[in-house]
Amino acid sequence: MTDPSAAPSPRPAGTQPAALHETELTAPVSLTLPSGRLNPASIGFARSPLVDTSGIGGRHGWGRNKRWEYWNVMTPAHIVALTVSSLDYAAVHEVWIFDRATAQTWGRTATVIPVRDVALPGTLAGGIAIARAKDLAVTVTPADGGQVWRLHAEIPGAAFDITVARPADHDCLAVVVPWSPRLFQYTVKDVALPASGTLTLDGIRHEVPAGSWAVLDHGRGRWPYDIAWNWGAGSGVLADGRTIGIQVGGRWTDGTGATENGVVVAGVLHKISEPVQWTYDLGDPLRPWQVAGGGLDATFTPFYDKRSAMNLGVVASRTDQCFGAWAGTFRTDAGVIAFNGIEGFAEDVHNRW
Repeated sequence: MTDPSAAPSPRPAGTQPAALHETELTAPVSLTLPSGRLNPASIGFARSPLVDTSGIGGRHGWGRNKRWEYWNVMTPAHIVALTVSSLDYAAVHEVWIFDRATAQTWGRTATVIPVRDVALPGTLAGGIAIARAKDLAVTVTPADGGQVWRLHAEIPGAAFDITVARPADHDCLAVVVPWSPRLFQYTVKDVALPASGTLTLDGIRHEVPAGSWAVLDHGRGRWPYDIAWNWGAGSGVLADGRTIGIQVGGRWTDGTGATENGVVVAGVLHKISEPVQWTYDLGDPLRPWQVAGGGLDATFTPFYDKRSAMNLGVVASRTDQCFGAWAGTFRTDAGVIAFNGIEGFAEDVHNRW
């Protein structure tokens, strides 16, 4: 078996692959058929969360079902993250807060076997996501059909209460990725979402001020046992005052005919329907990363690597999630957009799960 503590090398540089033909979904559709297999009509991408994933979980595909909500919030002073997840055989949750000035962290990770005290709605904004474990409590509460989200978490020494307000007519990137009729994933990546609220760290209250940005990763699907991926996201404001959200991924979508790549400018998704090229050195992850393809030419410069690893033999994981800022250009039909200082993250992950 490959050891996830030793990451696969990034794809070597070379000729950029040809554009893919991706269907845009414009009407609600179920991810699964009554048999539990992938519904072919759901394959494609959408600008809003149109896919019903209530068929994920239960008796179909037990052990391969993966359901999660991940939220990241970057403020001028802190980085905040929460995960609520169920992997069928275990519930895995995390709350993490990072002080950007001192590099102090507050965190709690919980693995609950067998799964209990976790609730994940069948569809995005279809209910409250809840996680409870020793020294950890998380609720993710949608309102107004998912236009507003309240993120609340408590761990020893730290808590936060953050509201995320999606701008009107703001596109997300929702994608169904098909490995096979039995293995597939529906992901919603929602970037450049304004956030406000408070953090309480060791009894001291901190504001989540204007200029704070949230990113959502909503996932429902049935995954291969051994998988590796890249994911990067960034949120900010261009020199002309328009918002920009960067969303890029790789490796896990190779060969599926789908990508999770796009750039959201002033709330409008510009879908990148081809794989992007990732170039970086996992031996020195704080060196700049390069991501290019589909009109995007971006450099990500990290300032912190949140590294985690676990190896229990059959089940193992290794994550390098680097936080920093994006700079570069994105070519659209209307011209070239230059961006700089767009804060976010880029990661390299390998799981056996």
